[in-house]
Amino acid sequence: MTLVAFGLALGAAVLHALWNLLLARADDPRAATAAALCVAVVVFAPIAAVAGHVEAGVWPYVGVSALLETAYFLLLSAAYARGELSAVYPVARGTAPVLVLVAGLAGIGGAVAAIQVVGIAVAGAGIVAVQRAGAAPDRRALVLAIGTAAMIAAYTLVDREGLRHADPLPYLWLVLAPSAALTIAVTVREQGTPAVHRALNAQTFAAGLATFGAYGLVLAALERAPAAPVAAVRETSIVLAVAAGALILHEPVSRGRWLGAVAVTVGVCLVALG
Repeated sequence: MTLVAFGLALGAAVLHALWNLLLARADDPRAATAAALCVAVVVFAPIAAVAGHVEAGVWPYVGVSALLETAYFLLLSAAYARGELSAVYPVARGTAPVLVLVAGLAGIGGAVAAIQVVGIAVAGAGIVAVQRAGAAPDRRALVLAIGTAAMIAAYTLVDREGLRHADPLPYLWLVLAPSAALTIAVTVREQGTPAVHRALNAQTFAAGLATFGAYGLVLAALERAPAAPVAAVRETSIVLAVAAGALILHEPVSRGRWLGAVAVTVGVCLVALG
């Protein structure tokens, strides 16, 4: 793995942790998520339009993935409205690869190596540690984070097939556009249009750019290095998010939560490298 590829993958991790931080610290995470998605879809439309080809066979995958992504954003924003970044992010991000591997064990999504099974165990232990280390964690936030992870795992399996019919950037935009529209519609129905308008600010603009930019940096890294080490470096976002929760949001991150976040990261890296 070259230094450039490492830097791009690490940059993707930073951006992913950043947009989660910006949404988690918002007064209204749901409205902030809707506003950020709106920004991402509008700003990156010209880039997606010229970034590659799209085949007719992609549309069923786009439709299913868009519904799953909508559920992902709704669940994640609800989790951040109730729980801490340093607790929600490791569970949501760390559980998803574990669920994908469980699907592999069930015969969905490919074979599973022994080292990946070890990774599942390590990540699972870390997730438990992250939750138990907190003081009276919100159980509903935990359930929402696990639901978020399930959506990540589900759309990952769908997107593996969908990307056979389109280049990555236009595929991402095609999925994100209806997801943004649905998320905005749900938010407007629940809270009214003014809530989304109020959430359109510099913070959500940055979150929108980071949402799409993180994926773009991953693609750039994959052009220069194999997928396994890129994915492993990318998962350092788990530790970065916990650090952001402690240092920026001033969440009470105990030693146990730090150790749990590191264990989740190591476990997910073993899954990626396997």
